[in-house]
Formats: sequence, C-alpha cells, structure tokens
Amino acid sequence: MQANVKIGELANRTECPVETIRYYEREGLLPPAARSEANYRLYGEVHVERLQFIRHCRSLDMTLDEIRSLLSFRDAPEQNCMEVNTLLDKHIGHVAHRITELRNLQKQLKALRSQCQTAQAAKDCGILQGLAQPENNTPKNLGTHGGGCH
Repeated sequence: MQANVKIGELANRTECPVETIRYYEREGLLPPAARSEANYRLYGEVHVERLQFIRHCRSLDMTLDEIRSLLSFRDAPEQNCMEVNTLLDKHIGHVAHRITELRNLQKQLKALRSQCQTAQAAKDCGILQGLAQPENNTPKNLGTHGGGCH
C-alpha cells in the first residue's frame, strides 16, 4: 500500500467501511492519522496492518475491549503473553455459552414453527398466535434475542 492514503482508499483496500474506520479511531483502536495540508486524514501501512488485525478479531466475535487488550500486547512485543492466553480462554468459554443459547433458540423456533403446518388464514396461524402469547407461554424465552425489549 502506498504511504499516506486518504480514508476512502484505506476503506477500499481493507474492505472496511469509512464509518467503521472512524469509529475505531474514536475508540482508540487505530492510531491517529496524519493530516494533509487540506486537513484530510492520511493513513500508512501501520494503519492497514492494525485494521486487518482488528477486523480479524471482530470476525472471531471479540469485543472491542478484548481487541484493545490484545492490541496492547501487540504493541509491547516483549511482554509475557499469559494474559493473552487467559483472554482467549475466556472468549472460548463465552462462545461455548452462546452456542448453547443459540441451540436453545433453534429448538424454541422449531417448536414455534411446528404450530403451523399448512397454509391457512393468518387469523388461524399457530405461529402468530404463539408469538402473541406472553413470554411465559412461549417455548422458554426465545434466547438472548427474543422476548424482552431491546
């Protein structure tokens, strides 16, 4: 990558939206960019590498705090990585818990789906009737994304 490219070029080359790059800058995950005489942000190879690292972490469903911690170790290469191992172990546990939740959600959705097997008038649809019931009457609480206000 050429040194000192504008944010649009960085976005194109890393396949990361401009808004996301700006967000990562505000969150302190990306170092501040240099500025041109016209006050455009100018990015270099360090930004590309760091953005790719962040995006890979995000693809593994890591939180910004987890990424921030990993970046601090990446920025201090002589530091002991035991905390990195601990962080990843905790993340693996979190993922395992989410898998369990998603399996429960799938079961609940299948149970809901089984309430309407044929095409009929919407007023007779078992799925719509099931969804209209209070949470206590639906199969469990539809996991972390269902039930409740979000």
